[in-house]
Amino acid sequence: MVFHSKTNFFAGAITLLWHCATLAQTPIPMADFKSGPGNGLYSYASSTPATVVELIKPSSPISATTVQAQLQLPAGVAADAKVPALVIVHGSGGIYPEQISFWAKLLNEQGIAAFVIDVFNPRGVKATGEDQSQVPFAADTADAFAALGMLASHPRIDPKRIAVMGFSRGGVTAVRSGVIPVIKGAAPAGLRFAAHVAVYSGGCAGILSVTAKPGTFSAEPLLFVHGDADDYAAMSDCRSYAQRISAAGTPTEFVVLPGAAHKFDLDSTKLIKLPNNTKVKEGCPLEYDLQDFKARDRRSGEVLSADKVKDISRDLCADKGASVQGNPKARDLAGAAVIDFLNKHLK
Repeated sequence: MVFHSKTNFFAGAITLLWHCATLAQTPIPMADFKSGPGNGLYSYASSTPATVVELIKPSSPISATTVQAQLQLPAGVAADAKVPALVIVHGSGGIYPEQISFWAKLLNEQGIAAFVIDVFNPRGVKATGEDQSQVPFAADTADAFAALGMLASHPRIDPKRIAVMGFSRGGVTAVRSGVIPVIKGAAPAGLRFAAHVAVYSGGCAGILSVTAKPGTFSAEPLLFVHGDADDYAAMSDCRSYAQRISAAGTPTEFVVLPGAAHKFDLDSTKLIKLPNNTKVKEGCPLEYDLQDFKARDRRSGEVLSADKVKDISRDLCADKGASVQGNPKARDLAGAAVIDFLNKHLK
């Protein structure tokens, strides 16, 4: 393994401005990308599974949903050349401008297409920081796999070189989409992501974390990028999670960004306090085994009843209050680490 109030109003205003800009565009509905569309905002079919179990082995039809994403293709590439691509999944604050102005731009400069998906707006939600139940986490993963199918049909994109990158809440999808039972149950037929990138990831501890054991995670490589000043998603939990995934057989890298807080990729360096946002306490011992669909206490391996899960969650896992802050130096380091990782694994 490689280791390298007023505030809520401000955060909401950023999201609102972004939504106003995107809503000014009318998404173009597409069943697939076989016609080879260029840059633009597109809508496509997905679903809204209530849980990860429903996502991978539905016992009844899952609610169909139409979602949307911004496609950004690199310029200066031969018309007959197939390029790699990255599906970008936002966090609980919703889609934000820097996903296009920094990340998609950076990827395009490296000859990589970007598909920035909006999980929330098409479902009538702006943010889930204070109430994650507004949109099931499994819906993010459903949208990402549907995006994989769309990109794989594009004549300018190589279907074998499509990766996924998730931020904060989106990191849950970046990791889960590399879990073999999830791939088998939910990925488009014959397709899987070629690489996975989790940036200041959520889901490294608690019931959203998948038990890491041989046979659970796929062989496709995984990169974690995390700031050591993050008080929203504890870096120690993600580093420990990365170690367990690596020990189970998946090539895993972990890059530490000194002094970086949560959402360090924002342009603004203003410290934004989010006192009402929910989070998982550092060291929460809960995890969920997607091999046998049982919740466990990571400390002992004990299978937990629903009541025991509630007790542990209340006593050792549930917490509130966090902050976010942009950090240009950390963002540049993160960008370089992501590009280096993708250049190694999307060739």
